Amino acid sequence: MTRKSIVPALLLSFLVAQAVAGQDARHPVAPDRATILDVARQVMHDARYCALVTLGNDGQPQARVVDPFLPDDGMTVWIGTNPITRKVAQIRKDARVTLFYFDGESLSYVTILGRAELVDDPTEKAKHWKEEWAPLYTDGSRGEDYLLIRVRPRRIEVVSYGGGVPNDPVTWRPAAVDFP
Repeated sequence: MTRKSIVPALLLSFLVAQAVAGQDARHPVAPDRATILDVARQVMHDARYCALVTLGNDGQPQARVVDPFLPDDGMTVWIGTNPITRKVAQIRKDARVTLFYFDGESLSYVTILGRAELVDDPTEKAKHWKEEWAPLYTDGSRGEDYLLIRVRPRRIEVVSYGGGVPNDPVTWRPAAVDFP
């Protein structure tokens, strides 16, 4: 099955499943919070990489690919970086960020809207370290050139037909979970 044929096939299977369940396919039952978050975790795992979007000095959103850690129990995401990067300077100026994960295999996505914090704590740096990054940093997680970005979610949006979390068929709004 090609990528072009997978979307209609997923949509058709969703509509058939809704009809079999006796539901109106134009107004599906929204998945619960736990389901949305479970599916979000799976999409984030399958996608591995995501785009981190910050606001540039001129207010223009700036996106770059990052290699984040999988989310913790509260859906907080950790990212390692060098403190001299543009993203760090932009987060210092405005902590609002967006993470965007896309899994091309399942045509599913997760968007995290949140606030970023810069963390230079040695314990957290050691805990959030990937050995494959060693060539990028002078002294591994202990170096001055290694810094963490902690992204705490304000809202998570998910679309995954295969995971049972479709968008609204009328408004196209994704399923969402808001955090306090």
